[in-house]
Amino acid sequence: MRLTDAAHTLLAHADALYAQWERARADLDAHARGAAGTVRMCAFPTALASVVVPAVLRLGEAHPGVAAHMREAETGECFDLLLAGDADIAVVAPTTESPPVDDPRFEQFPLLDDPQDLLVAAGHRLADRESVELAEAAAEPWIAAPESVDWHRMILAACAAAGFAPRIAHRAQEWNAICALVAHGFGVCLLPRLAPLPAHHGLARLPLRGDPAPSRRVLACVRRGGARAAATAHGLAALREAARDLPPPLVPPCGDPGHDARAGVAPHRHRR
Repeated sequence: MRLTDAAHTLLAHADALYAQWERARADLDAHARGAAGTVRMCAFPTALASVVVPAVLRLGEAHPGVAAHMREAETGECFDLLLAGDADIAVVAPTTESPPVDDPRFEQFPLLDDPQDLLVAAGHRLADRESVELAEAAAEPWIAAPESVDWHRMILAACAAAGFAPRIAHRAQEWNAICALVAHGFGVCLLPRLAPLPAHHGLARLPLRGDPAPSRRVLACVRRGGARAAATAHGLAALREAARDLPPPLVPPCGDPGHDARAGVAPHRHRR
């Protein structure tokens, strides 16, 4: 089946009407609830732990009348939850399959930039380096996630930009399992700066250099018009504050003037 030109025209009007309906709901909500309400947030796993949880704690302190509900979901599912009305705010790291930033159904706000590090075993030939270029790991076996997980697509995109296709030797999804595979010499992987390392594994976390150095933009997304709802607006503000309070050497806030996302980052080594 293929949509006709008339159907595309109707869909464009439907997006505009839906956005206006979200604005109307927000205005009515302000009259009915004032400072109270409910905000439902979904986020990919590392953002849920590092950004959303601290934001919800802030939200509870600043606006005790706002109830927050959190849900873990991959980026693609987060957009679906927004469209279905099952989430009010989604924290996502867009991939090539995500809606574009000017999609008329959503409003998307940058929260932070999350640099990627190369994770190797403590005894690896690169482990004692201060930083590396991703291409230096081109011949290594790689640990990757299942193909349905956003992190897998991120690895492929970063390696392609560095001029090679990774030879994927093993797949795992949980960071503890990934770190165990790397620590025991089964391969290397990319690790987002947002993701902490378990202290009991022998690992070296190496900042990547290059132009550009691999990084992902983390966004907060709402249905267009929905940001005017009081509870959603408070939730967005809490997310921005939580992102700004992340340690700058780990995750520099995006758009911070004069701050280079690659500067001032020391390698993180956890040895047995």
